[in-house]
Amino acid sequence: MSVFTRVARGRLAAWLTVVAALVVGAAVFGLPKPANPDPVSATGLSVEWQSTQAERLQDQLPSSDTQPAIVVLSRDDGGALTEADRAALTARSGELARLAVGGRISPPQVAPDGTVALVAVPLSTAGGQEQVGQTVDQLRAALAGLPDGLAVQVTGGPAFTADLTKVFEGADTTLLLVTAAVVALLLLITYRSPFLWIVPLVVVAATEQLTLRALDTIVPALGINMPGGAVTGIASVLVFGAATDYALLIIARYREELRREEDRFVAMRAALRRTAEPILASGSTVVLGVLTLLLSEQELNRALAVACATGVVFAMLSALFVLPAALVIFGRGLFWPFVPRAGSAAREGRLWGRLGAAVVRRPAPVAVLATLLLAGLALGGLGIRTGLSETEQFRVKPEAVAGAETLAKAFPAGTTQPVAVLTTPSAAPAVTAAAAAVPGVASARPGEAGGGIAQVDVVLAAEPGTAASDRAIEALRDAVAAVPDSAPPTVDGADEFAGAVVGGPVAATYDSTEADGKDLRLVLPIILLLVGAVLVLLLRGLVAPVLLVLTVIASFFASLGAAWLLFDHVLGFPALDSGVLLIAFVFLVALGVDYNIFLVTRAREDARSAGTRDGMLSALRVTGGVITSAGILLAAVFAVLGVLPLITLTQVGIIVCIGVLLDTLLVRTVLVPALAFLLGDRFWAPGRIHRDPALDAPTEPEPVAARP
Repeated sequence: MSVFTRVARGRLAAWLTVVAALVVGAAVFGLPKPANPDPVSATGLSVEWQSTQAERLQDQLPSSDTQPAIVVLSRDDGGALTEADRAALTARSGELARLAVGGRISPPQVAPDGTVALVAVPLSTAGGQEQVGQTVDQLRAALAGLPDGLAVQVTGGPAFTADLTKVFEGADTTLLLVTAAVVALLLLITYRSPFLWIVPLVVVAATEQLTLRALDTIVPALGINMPGGAVTGIASVLVFGAATDYALLIIARYREELRREEDRFVAMRAALRRTAEPILASGSTVVLGVLTLLLSEQELNRALAVACATGVVFAMLSALFVLPAALVIFGRGLFWPFVPRAGSAAREGRLWGRLGAAVVRRPAPVAVLATLLLAGLALGGLGIRTGLSETEQFRVKPEAVAGAETLAKAFPAGTTQPVAVLTTPSAAPAVTAAAAAVPGVASARPGEAGGGIAQVDVVLAAEPGTAASDRAIEALRDAVAAVPDSAPPTVDGADEFAGAVVGGPVAATYDSTEADGKDLRLVLPIILLLVGAVLVLLLRGLVAPVLLVLTVIASFFASLGAAWLLFDHVLGFPALDSGVLLIAFVFLVALGVDYNIFLVTRAREDARSAGTRDGMLSALRVTGGVITSAGILLAAVFAVLGVLPLITLTQVGIIVCIGVLLDTLLVRTVLVPALAFLLGDRFWAPGRIHRDPALDAPTEPEPVAARP
């Protein structure tokens, strides 16, 4: 076959691949969008949890579609309200009643110290979040124009719902633009070419958009509610990071092969043969890792599992098929001004070769120092606090949070979110008395009843989501469950109740924290076993996989400690959200192993011709630049989660960012090579490296000092 024919066939195959990708993309965008299933509960917890049971029981009450919005009036100077101030609020009663369910509201309630007044306005929630947001906006508009010196705020459940919806408006677009800008800048710096960075960026951006569209079909089709905001934000960032990492690996190997081969199509086939295994192993590790979240008690985590697994699969497919086709279509000129020519010398890897030479001279001290550094960072997490209250969830304080804080200064902190105790009408008086006697309960009074169910409204003295609030919930559940014949009718799918059921937003927050702890105990060992199994299959040994898993665990605790020091002393975050630990661990273990896979698979390949020691040195030199670029890029991409308004997402982004940097710059660069140098061929045990002198030696090995 002539060179012309081979080039023509290669170009045709590349164009057919691109066209096929466009057809597949169009088909994905044409998929039907099934109706999004209703969430299993407000918290995403199943009926096994008491708060969900209470929520189902509340749905059977006459006013199940009603929630109170709390209007909070205070003076700007913090002083006592005057008669004129209270009259100004009373004068708006007609406008407020127009928005209230039933057209009536109670008179203003004034705090004992006279500094704050509140009015509860029952609002309908039947129209969904959008309708609730519009009603809250109307309520706030009706309160505008009060006399100077007065501050009025709307809080309560409907206001929190409305404000949470608002803070995410435009967040997806902001996240996409910032992420794309960060990736473009880092690719431009990495390649120092005015053209090369465009191709991977276009492919990665198209992959991210394709993923988000596919999720609209896949997640609801699996019967999982697909929330916006957090799930799409994390999935978007993961796709950008993973797809760009794979692109960096392929382009680096393609450039290496172009220095050996005149034919760029032959060079690309060789590059794909050498990179397909680590990319598939890396992607499979991430997919298996995030799929462990399907075992979570939280529906949001299950949606995140499907979203991220789908995104990584698309990232692998685009990296192994679409990107190579696009690269060979444009030819060598894409690398201008540093065009790789057949027979030209490599410019990359000199720094990493010198670093490897330094490590190989003193591997034991280097390994010890690296381990001590990780341990020292991990100590930063000894004083870690977990559990954010409802008013601590936002980086930018919305009106609902400010109103709750104002209310908590003069009324019991739980006034905005009363605890709902569900029981039978006959047991309601006894349950009310038992609840009122619980330490931490500010008040308890009978609520509405109907259909064989009665509700008792309990106000806690502590702010929702705090440790004091959690203790009060535990004590309250024990107290009301002991009341004879207080168990309400059983909810479908739930076990029979022992007594009255405690629910409401405060109890749901407590249950969510308990569920997060249960998830940690279940998912953590499973993901470690799965990642270890992938490494065993890939490396065909035991020692190296165990060491790699241990280094990733160490970097997780180090990143957690370093992040907590940043949260506590710099950013002033009050605590770590209880759900952050699980998500950060899953992503760090799955992603952190990636860079070790890229390094160690190349080391194993080169060890077949040069031995473990020189093979690891060669792998460090050849992969050092691309893995470092990939790690810095992935860390920067996850840090972009900080543009979203929730503290939880900021915490996930920073912990993963620090962890990826540690894996990239310390674990993969120093610790793993040091361990390999110390163990030699035992690093692959019980497998063996079969030396084959006929294989090509590593290209341009860096001079290495003699062993001491």
